Amino acid sequence: MESVGGPRWSRAIQPSAPGARATRLELFYDLVFVFAFLNVTTVTAGNPTPRGLAQCLVVLALLWWCWTGFAALGNVVRTDQGVVPLLGFATVGAAFLLAVALPQAFVDRPGGLSGPLVFAVCYFLVRASQVGIFGWVSRHDPALRRRWLVLAVPVVVATGLIIAAALLPQNALGVQVTVGVRLGLWTAALAVEYGLGVVLRGTGWTVVSAGHWAERHALIVLVALGESIIALGLGPGFVAGLPLTWSVVVAAIFGIAVVAGLWWTYFDTLSLAMEQTLHRTRERDTRLTLARDAYTYLHLPLVAGIILFALGLKGLLAEGTDPALPRQRVPLPGFDLLALYGGVALYLASLVALSRRVLARTRWPSVGAVGLLAVLIPVAAGLPELVTFGLLALATVAATVVQTVVDAPLRRHVRQVALEEQVASEVEQTVWRGRHL
Repeated sequence: MESVGGPRWSRAIQPSAPGARATRLELFYDLVFVFAFLNVTTVTAGNPTPRGLAQCLVVLALLWWCWTGFAALGNVVRTDQGVVPLLGFATVGAAFLLAVALPQAFVDRPGGLSGPLVFAVCYFLVRASQVGIFGWVSRHDPALRRRWLVLAVPVVVATGLIIAAALLPQNALGVQVTVGVRLGLWTAALAVEYGLGVVLRGTGWTVVSAGHWAERHALIVLVALGESIIALGLGPGFVAGLPLTWSVVVAAIFGIAVVAGLWWTYFDTLSLAMEQTLHRTRERDTRLTLARDAYTYLHLPLVAGIILFALGLKGLLAEGTDPALPRQRVPLPGFDLLALYGGVALYLASLVALSRRVLARTRWPSVGAVGLLAVLIPVAAGLPELVTFGLLALATVAATVVQTVVDAPLRRHVRQVALEEQVASEVEQTVWRGRHL
């Protein structure tokens, strides 16, 4: 994003450019969110209740708002130049402590620091540092500085709500009441952060590099898919210590088939088409609105779907591949079944919404797949775990194949444009290196 008035930059913080891409330092930031996503699924797996699921989604939304702040920052300034790396390391440290505090974010445990308060303070430090750098950029532009002050308001209000939730007298109110009130206050904090993002259409900023913005969000989708693979690999093997049986092998094949299908439905065509559309959108406010709707907001349910799928995997693999259990496996528990199928359905529904918002196209095969998964849930409820998993893998792969066939004309055009862009960039870089290196 760049300011309308053109702020004066210093060597300490240098501006980004239209052709900027994600830096290695930004990939380092994402490593913290690998751990954070894994912690979210682990904590929720230990509390498989509707309230536990609600807590999972609220925490995930707060984590996402922290991550998208990193993405916006990297679009404005060069994160690997000047003092920004040092500020980034400090902010990542706070983000890591925030992830560490997740298991005690709602219920404080005796014998240590207050988990809810540590979470609240770390959230404030992460958001304040991100907004602070924007403030530094706007310090010489009065109009831009006023807009920045408006952007700082939700950080203060949301953090105040989260801190108020952390300071509730847990012993006096009781655990259940305290958790319920904290959940309500956190939800209000989310409404403040996300709601103001919808209300404030013109903030004096725009997306500087469409390529960077699209790439950063594609990378976080990869991070989430990687978390599901970790859940798949750790479930039947290293954590449970199970022998390498045919059940383990079959579960691994089914899991990779689902994850590969999820990867293909997003990365093969849709992500490229969305990036190209964002490149073609030149008008500042229109580009900002498109980037906000498609990436900041609609990528959240996309990632949430993957996290829910990983959560369902944990429950399935805990019993479905254990050789100590009888051959006639019991059906998958309802919570795990809903997480498993519902996660994939939410992911596919998010892709439908993305395609509609960015490309004005309806992905009818994906719509059909969401309906099919909804029909299969009651059917799968009475089937053994691995059969349930196999049905999900079959439905996901079939939906991916049909969607690819339907998208064939669009796919050829989009991928040809992407290839030509890649080749042109490689030629330009080769010429520059030949002259200067």
